[in-house]
Amino acid sequence: MDVPRAKKPRQLLPLYMSIAVIVVLVTVGVMRIRPAAPGVERSTLLIDSVKRGEMLREVRGNGTLVPEDLRIVSAMTAGRIERIIARPGTRVESGTILLEMSNPDVQLEALDAERQLKMAEAELATQRATLETQRLSAVSSAASARTELREAGRQVKVAERLAADGLAAAMETDRARDRASEAGERYESEQRRLVLTIESMKAQVDLRLSEVDRLRSIAAFQRDRVASMTVRAGQKGIVQALALQPGQWVNPGQELARVAGQDRLKAVLMVPESQARDLAPGLKAVVDTRNGFIAGHVSRVDPGVQGGTVAVDITLDGALPRGARPDLTVDGKIEIERIAMALYVGRPADGSTEATTQMFRLEPDGRSAERLSVRVGRGSADAVEILDGLKEGDRVILSEMSQWSAVARVNLK
Repeated sequence: MDVPRAKKPRQLLPLYMSIAVIVVLVTVGVMRIRPAAPGVERSTLLIDSVKRGEMLREVRGNGTLVPEDLRIVSAMTAGRIERIIARPGTRVESGTILLEMSNPDVQLEALDAERQLKMAEAELATQRATLETQRLSAVSSAASARTELREAGRQVKVAERLAADGLAAAMETDRARDRASEAGERYESEQRRLVLTIESMKAQVDLRLSEVDRLRSIAAFQRDRVASMTVRAGQKGIVQALALQPGQWVNPGQELARVAGQDRLKAVLMVPESQARDLAPGLKAVVDTRNGFIAGHVSRVDPGVQGGTVAVDITLDGALPRGARPDLTVDGKIEIERIAMALYVGRPADGSTEATTQMFRLEPDGRSAERLSVRVGRGSADAVEILDGLKEGDRVILSEMSQWSAVARVNLK
């Protein structure tokens, strides 16, 4: 007879615990796996090595040659262009005629001003004659009064002598004295009238002279307006611009031409605003005209910013090379300072200076690069000082790497 065996219960708990341990280990291992570093084409990157030595701080800019003696010839009066004598590129002297204009109204105003001046001068001459006649009449009256005064004085002396001898009454002596007193008062009156006549004459003549001077100035101004329609260069040089045509009407103050002196040129460089902080007059500069290099120095730094650049005037100290002319495109370098024994590298693409920036440093094998923080100091046009984060000999990527700012490492392909 068969006897059924009793089955032992299975031990499932250890199995479950083993499975759980395996799952935990796998999860931890997966979490510790780093994501694959992105790849970057090495040929597209600019790589430089950190160096130690003298660092030349300089800024660069491009610009043009500009004449220091530039004269803008403008219209003094309105008029029509009749004839153009000098065209752009013509060498001119100070008195060279550039063009001729016409305006009948200006000529009529000049003639009217001359007529008024002549009339005022004639009136002045007439007034002077009239006042001189009055003065002479006052002088004559004063002379007659003086004669009467002297005669009255003599009569007083005669009357007093006769009275002393008993030959004349006292009344006659008193009468002679009264006539002498009256003559003295009349003489003083005529003297005062003469003085007042002379003062009045001077005031009236001065007033008339001021009017004549005013009209003379107006007439001279009108003559200058007429003369200005024959437009002259005003200085020696070359006609740089003259964009007018015969028959064209111009208004007062409108630019007619530009005359540029050829003997003195300066360079105006446009320097990026981020590099213009340390610029100051007197710094040395070198200008490249494509035909040669000219030494110079900074003479002026524009206080404003235009289009992200600062205008810097460079006075040229050396001789101008052949072919130098106004508006010639040039490049220039301005030396700021030389830093001895500096740790430096090429300037990064972001242009950071005196700040902490992110840079990728190549590993020794050159197959990958690690991102790290670097503190940079003073900068130049093509270099920047390293204060912390890199050491001599390190190789770093200078190209724009902002798209990889979220990763710690890149692979170079």
